[in-house]
Amino acid sequence: MLVVGGGYVGMYTALRLQRKLKGRLRAGTAEIVVVTPDPYMTYQPFLPEAAAGSISPRHVVVPLRRLLNLCTLVVGEVRGVDHAGRTATVTTPATGEDGTGAKEIRYDELVLAPGSVSRTLPIPGLASCGIGFKTVEEAIGLRNHVIEQMDIASATRDHGVRDAALTFLVVGGGYAGVEALAELEDMARYASRYYHNIKAEDLRWILVEATGRILPEVGEEMGAYAVRELRGRNIDVRLETRLESCEDRIAVLSDGSRLPTRTLVWTAGVKPAPVLRATDLPLDEHGRIRCTADLRIAGTAHAWAAGDAAAVPDLTAGPGALTAPNAQHAVRQAKVLAANLLASLDGRPLTEYRHAYAGSVASLGLHKGVAHVYGRRVKGYPAWLMHRVYHLSRVPTFNRKARVLAEWILSGLFKREIVSLGSLEHPRAEFARAAGGPGGASEPPSGGGGSDRPAPGDIPPQNPR
Repeated sequence: MLVVGGGYVGMYTALRLQRKLKGRLRAGTAEIVVVTPDPYMTYQPFLPEAAAGSISPRHVVVPLRRLLNLCTLVVGEVRGVDHAGRTATVTTPATGEDGTGAKEIRYDELVLAPGSVSRTLPIPGLASCGIGFKTVEEAIGLRNHVIEQMDIASATRDHGVRDAALTFLVVGGGYAGVEALAELEDMARYASRYYHNIKAEDLRWILVEATGRILPEVGEEMGAYAVRELRGRNIDVRLETRLESCEDRIAVLSDGSRLPTRTLVWTAGVKPAPVLRATDLPLDEHGRIRCTADLRIAGTAHAWAAGDAAAVPDLTAGPGALTAPNAQHAVRQAKVLAANLLASLDGRPLTEYRHAYAGSVASLGLHKGVAHVYGRRVKGYPAWLMHRVYHLSRVPTFNRKARVLAEWILSGLFKREIVSLGSLEHPRAEFARAAGGPGGASEPPSGGGGSDRPAPGDIPPQNPR
């Protein structure tokens, strides 16, 4: 069995198959191969808290080798699938840049769950200055970047540089954008007390959303409350506004505003993983895999799909409706998919996926939140507490649950950590300068305290995964 993807669907499907096929796997009569770009699964709802320093980055991820100890884990990327020939082409870190060394993996059953990637638009300057918010690397890089901008603003006498450094623009009013902005604004406002020449009111946070509301998942009333809450914290929320350009560190908005900024966070939606276009499997008009209600790929035998990349019929919402691409559905679909795959091998009838949407919770920073669960609307501290309890119950493994809970308790007892470790992104720069390597000097700067950070305000290239 080949499982493509190590996210919610891939990990939970492989885990359930591993439990049910434990005897066969140990006897060597069955094999589960999981191909994933990273050897860990990222619990994305915790990325905003990791960026704000409430949770350590290592506790946001689940190591797959430990959890899927009876599976064969291949760290790499699937570049194409020939289901007619039951083969997948996989590149690994050992594969050459010209593709030499890529290997083919043969399979009998295919579970395709590569997830999604950030959906970008052809906006001038976006590729060079935008920061995404889908991976733990991006979350921690953004935290370091925000604190570094405060350091730059504190050290410069140039008012233009200072204003641009203290202007933070977030594009996208969904979960990722609102929660990232709210948590980082909380952190930056707290950090400002430790700067002698930066006040909380000097920080300028701007949320840009192309539609007329934010957080559509929690309903119109709670979305309007979220806007009032953010604006009450001096956050500039601009609805029905689009980003048109961000060249030369100047964000140009559709309302005519020109905002010098050194920080632009892009969270304006996702799209199916590009690998789907390199398969012989049926796709819908949005590039997702066409699926039946029992999570088989439509018109295809021995192939299954679920999650963000799959167009799964929503049997609880009427004809033609599809399930939303969120973690709530992905985790439940993985359970049904694994059960149906095993049932098909044993010749038993399959079960259709059917789950009514329970609702949504969203954090608006420390002790603030909104929720719309089973028709009930909750806001403020109770909603924030519901957000934490729900996601603590959903993060995989008891180990991670205990560590996250311990960190929440400690963060409530002690002050926030506001240290920037941006140099972690360039760990060899100091040694390269000392050794006189490429881009380095033969001797370190006076005092031996050189920095391996990029030039002030520069944003390192983002992880393409």
